[in-house]
Amino acid sequence: MNQLQNRLKQYRQAAGLTQAGLAEKVEVSRKTINTVENGVFIPSTVLALKLAQALGTTVETLFQLQD
Repeated sequence: MNQLQNRLKQYRQAAGLTQAGLAEKVEVSRKTINTVENGVFIPSTVLALKLAQALGTTVETLFQLQD
């Protein structure tokens, strides 16, 4: 079964943002960002697109399927 892997934390840190700062940009809670980074929560398509836009990258760069 495939799992969703993400690079959200790396891109967030490279952008100089805290979890709270990124959360504010995409209009979610800091806890939501934390759970996505830790693979506990899989973001909706809309949230994934907002995250990619806020970090200046693509959804495919932030999220990948891992075997």
